[in-house]
Amino acid sequence: MAHENLLAALTKIAEDPAWRAEFISQILAFEKKVVTPGIDVREEVTGPLIDALHDDDRIVRKELADGTQLDFLYRSKIARDFVMSEPAKPDHAWEPQTSRLLVDLARRAKQVVIGGAYFGDQAVLIAKQVAGNGGVVHAFEPNNDQRRMLMHNAGLNKLTNIVPRSEGLWDNSSTTLKLVGFDSFAHPEVANEGGDDGFQTVSIQDYLSAISVQKLDLIMLDIEGAELRALQGAQAFLERPAGEAPNVVFEVHRHYVDWSNGLENTPIVRLLSDRGYKVFAVRDFNSNFAMSHKPVELIPADSVYLEGPAHGFNMVAVKDESLFDSPDYSILRGVSPKLLRHKDPALHHPIGGL
Repeated sequence: MAHENLLAALTKIAEDPAWRAEFISQILAFEKKVVTPGIDVREEVTGPLIDALHDDDRIVRKELADGTQLDFLYRSKIARDFVMSEPAKPDHAWEPQTSRLLVDLARRAKQVVIGGAYFGDQAVLIAKQVAGNGGVVHAFEPNNDQRRMLMHNAGLNKLTNIVPRSEGLWDNSSTTLKLVGFDSFAHPEVANEGGDDGFQTVSIQDYLSAISVQKLDLIMLDIEGAELRALQGAQAFLERPAGEAPNVVFEVHRHYVDWSNGLENTPIVRLLSDRGYKVFAVRDFNSNFAMSHKPVELIPADSVYLEGPAHGFNMVAVKDESLFDSPDYSILRGVSPKLLRHKDPALHHPIGGL
């Protein structure tokens, strides 16, 4: 009975926008008052309460500080932490430092390839930036629901330079894949041809050749373990010299990448470093967290603190390190790329504190 009464109470809150907003505000205030080292209050206590206000098919709209509007399905931690953002109109949807890094790299870009564009949480920001250069974002997202939201958000923000694609990025253009898992946690696996849930692969090289794009400026990959295969399909671009080769931002995760011999010795980092790239881990919150007052902190691949449970983080590879010769960036060594409010500040907080 108590469980049913609790659900009924949360349903009443969810049905009234003003009540819902006030409830979230009070939850955020509660988080600040009960900060406890070693306990992730968001994941264990407050997040589930906000989750209970939403269902998988609810479309939520959020506006960013610059007026960008994003509609999204409430199906992931990305959605939840975006809903719980402080301030209410943040400057990003997800992963503050990676988003800033991508927008900065996009200032010099015209042709951008994104693998795992999702609902456009970062693709829309990149597209707005490259629009001033006459640039185009080729946005690959095989999840049909999320690709539809991506297309919707392009229209919502009057962007005509996002090209949505349903293929999966791979090292060839002849494989059939399927997504295994739910929404943002789904990873690609090779599927039987003709299956109802299958989708085709395409290599970056084949795709860009087919549309006569000869120079690629930026690659962003968040495709749950397929990052290496996607980069293997772009080697002709990666082998070009500094100034002509694309900058690359990509995710690594312990579930898919064995870094027991050092992150610098993993196949994906070796692929890039052997072609003249300098590779860094990006220190970031896997959340929505205000970070505009902090520089983007980068860790050389051979100096990343990797201890802890299986986890993932983003990396950036560039051939021109002078891109980071700015107060907007800071190079650190021996710390974790995972920024976590409830863990050891010396390893998991940005320099200078939260």
